[in-house]
Amino acid sequence: MTEELYAFDAEYRARAGVVCGVDEAGRGPLCGPVCVAAVILDPAAPVDGVNDSKKLSEKKRELLYPQIIEKALAYKIVMVGPQTIDELNILNATLLGMRQAVEGLAVRPGLALIDGNRCPEMEIPVQSVVKGDARSASISAASILAKVSRDRYMEQLAKEYPQYQLEKHKGYPTKLHYALLDEYGIQPFYRRSFLKKRGYV
Repeated sequence: MTEELYAFDAEYRARAGVVCGVDEAGRGPLCGPVCVAAVILDPAAPVDGVNDSKKLSEKKRELLYPQIIEKALAYKIVMVGPQTIDELNILNATLLGMRQAVEGLAVRPGLALIDGNRCPEMEIPVQSVVKGDARSASISAASILAKVSRDRYMEQLAKEYPQYQLEKHKGYPTKLHYALLDEYGIQPFYRRSFLKKRGYV
């Protein structure tokens, strides 16, 4: 599987030179940031086991995270907070994070492969890849960095606000999460635009 993902990137590298993959984690939760990562993998130092972060166990993601950081030619992780999400909406906040992540890379890529069907406007060429986290090694690596980084952030937040049990649901709209919101109300790290229809704002 890893070979197929690297072969996908190799086709684009042959045309564009240095290629970065971009993905996000946390578009759906009621609170916390959306996290975006951009990664330029080294084709000479592949990371075995990269795949769509959603298909990997938490333990496997944690094992791959330091390997990606160690072997990547460049990477950048960006958090876009709830206030910006409320101001711009989640799509535009995500696109902003994608642009910041790519622009923050220490190596300038010739092409950015973006997971999904929407691309941010950038100075370099961009290419959307539907289900890219299961097709491109670079996007898979970005999905792992984004997911692990966001989960760690939410687990840290859970220690400061234990009543919301964020370590269990990571901010996603679960039955438990709504029950805790009914009991404790919202905090500044909640996305107010996500909660208006439910009457919490």
